[in-house]
Amino acid sequence: MFLAKVEGAVVATKKDPAMSGRKLLLIRPMLVDDKDPTQFKRGANTIVAVDSVGAGEGEMVMFCQGSSARLAPGLKDAPVDAVIIGIVDSVDVLGKEIFNARRQ
Repeated sequence: MFLAKVEGAVVATKKDPAMSGRKLLLIRPMLVDDKDPTQFKRGANTIVAVDSVGAGEGEMVMFCQGSSARLAPGLKDAPVDAVIIGIVDSVDVLGKEIFNARRQ
């Protein structure tokens, strides 16, 4: 599992039939900064992920990739490589809270 910030939505009217009705979000991985573990640094890439939990723009989410993504309910036969599996409330690193959704 990985952490990411939802940066936007993706709309595709023509797509694989198994993807019909699925909400697609554009996410950017968030990494704990190795130089200062009290903060995040933004990943360089963005990823299109299926939203399975009702996430929205600006939220911090947990996602998984690869074969694990298809283990989410209803995605077994869908051509999915990334799926959002949780909305993050808080993140603690080395005993210090570095993210709290209520303070965003």
